[in-house]
Amino acid sequence: MSTPPRSRFSLYLDLIRWNRPAGWLVLIWPTLSALWLAAGGFPGWHLLAVFVLGTILMRSAGCCINDVADRHFDRHVKRTAQRPITSGQVSVPEALVVGAVLALVALALVLTTNWVAVAWSVPALLVTVLYPFTKRFFAMPQAVLGVAFNFGIVIAFAAVQGSAPAMAWLLWLGNLFWVLAYDTEYAMVDRDDDLLIGMKTSAITLGRLDVAAIVLFYLLFLGFWAVALAPLALGAIFYIAMAVALAQVAWHWWLIRTRTREGCFRAFRVNHWLGFTVFVGIALGMVRW
Repeated sequence: MSTPPRSRFSLYLDLIRWNRPAGWLVLIWPTLSALWLAAGGFPGWHLLAVFVLGTILMRSAGCCINDVADRHFDRHVKRTAQRPITSGQVSVPEALVVGAVLALVALALVLTTNWVAVAWSVPALLVTVLYPFTKRFFAMPQAVLGVAFNFGIVIAFAAVQGSAPAMAWLLWLGNLFWVLAYDTEYAMVDRDDDLLIGMKTSAITLGRLDVAAIVLFYLLFLGFWAVALAPLALGAIFYIAMAVALAQVAWHWWLIRTRTREGCFRAFRVNHWLGFTVFVGIALGMVRW
């Protein structure tokens, strides 16, 4: 008995990874943390809606761009061979239109803030488009992904304060290490396939140092954020949250220490809890502050 054809809407949901929220959850927590810090507390419903919806939309648009760029590689990777573009269920022009519409809606949301935030959204989009192609020649494409993902922090400060102060850039740098940590875990899942097809990833570049490097990246992330936020004296609740985040780093080491596909993929999928923990510490600390 043949499988009935799927609706276009169902295929589009697969294209943007709607059933895999881990991808946008790791984006939303540092962005909301920056928004709370820039506003000195709750930023208001307008900005909250803009950044939550904008983050989800831009991640979805990024999935469309990534899958178009990687369509010839994805067919050789176990985990990605059935993606809508690779399997031929969605055409390249169709996917590009979906991505463009999502990006335009995200831009329309940013246009309701200020011109500085809009200006910073332009390089954010350009780096997002560039990222998939860096996997052909750059040894650590996860760093480029980090640059793209981190623009939410800068745009959040710009939307509230009209500029990106030193604190924003310290947070930006720290978050770059978090992206390196979780996306290297993600790359470890596909390392065998990526080696065969000639894809560049941090998991391949780091080799047997991958697990130690990931732990170091996590510690640098938390360290940079602790230094950046120290002048605010957020109090005990923030440092309790940081301690819980450190405990999660130990958990991640336990999951990836044997480098199994299952352990590495699970480690990637639970990363959003680390970001959520840090955000809760900041939000509650800001109430006290």
